[in-house]
Amino acid sequence: MTKSYPRFYIFSEDEIKKGYATDIYFIRSKQILEKYGLCNKVVRYEIHVYGLPSGYKWALYTGLEEAVSLLQGIPATFYSVPEGTIFTSLQPLAILEGKICDIITIETALLGILRFYSSVSTKAARIKKKAGDKQVIFFGLRVQHPAIAPALDRAAYIGGCDAVSGAFSKDFLGIEPKGTIPHALILVFGDPVEAWKAFDNTMPENVPRIALVDTFYDERYESLLAAKTLGKRLWGVRLDTPRSRRGDIRLIAQEVKWTLKLHGFEEVKIVISGGLDENDIERLKDVADVFGVGTSIAFPPSIDLSMDIVEIYDVKEGKWIPITKRGKLPGAKQLYRCKPIIEDYIDMPGKVIKCKDGEVAKPMLNKIIENGKLLYNLPKPDEIRQYVLEQLKYVDI
Repeated sequence: MTKSYPRFYIFSEDEIKKGYATDIYFIRSKQILEKYGLCNKVVRYEIHVYGLPSGYKWALYTGLEEAVSLLQGIPATFYSVPEGTIFTSLQPLAILEGKICDIITIETALLGILRFYSSVSTKAARIKKKAGDKQVIFFGLRVQHPAIAPALDRAAYIGGCDAVSGAFSKDFLGIEPKGTIPHALILVFGDPVEAWKAFDNTMPENVPRIALVDTFYDERYESLLAAKTLGKRLWGVRLDTPRSRRGDIRLIAQEVKWTLKLHGFEEVKIVISGGLDENDIERLKDVADVFGVGTSIAFPPSIDLSMDIVEIYDVKEGKWIPITKRGKLPGAKQLYRCKPIIEDYIDMPGKVIKCKDGEVAKPMLNKIIENGKLLYNLPKPDEIRQYVLEQLKYVDI
């Protein structure tokens, strides 16, 4: 474990699977269980949330693929709702079943994966819900540790973002990264016109020409300058005006749109970035075509998933005994779904629940891993994203 200085303070995949990313009290608890001969106790943990962030009506459950990667090879059985499932408070999301000493030291990592993913994806879904048919591109890699960049892009994408800016997202997600031009390029050229021309002369045809138009001059002036420079090749202009500029970004966007239209460039798209959240999206979506969102998705309110023992297997009795700490609901549970959060039912596993329309409710928790072995192939990122977008039709924020 000891490594040279300076170093990156990150665990490898192998170290995470070995249980290094855990809390010391779990290591000590395992030592005690071993000493007292209790390691073979078979338990059922339930993963759920008992409260959402203030003002949230629902959240999005993601991170399942990495959770499965963590659990593969461990002699345990895992049930879960599909990745990308919208849920609300008190609903069971996953059950992990196995010997206590095989599970206890990976609780920290498992919860960390699911909390991180679900928090980022939930915020992305809220942003996308507000944006509607307008594009949302995730620009948030620079505000988190680089070690988790692929996970951050994945969480944002499956949460509903239309694209991500990570340069190697195609390797991880199978989608082409999207972006514009940084201020640094324009500053080095010392002239936005020369920078736009250089970009146009260098980039392949399939890369949209989106000009950053707030480096040296007024956004209206630079936007018209970009349109006259690139003509029909200009796909869009990006307004990255921060709050420190004291301008009203909505009025600036309206001014730019009007000026471009006045000069025959009304097809040029308006891309807005710079500290955007749900309220900004709501206010700007009629004047913008694309939103670049970073910090609010990369540093979202936490979806505080919990993992608690809800049953212990009694070998003498040959049955599961419901048990849990106070404030929690004992016993394994199943989520039965008719419509996402609008008509859901929680009951014991194995029930047949009828929906109001007479259809049979769908049991959402299904066995994914049995004794450490994955039972079926997991969906691809774009499939998960489509599942999310379908559910978003049923909910509001």
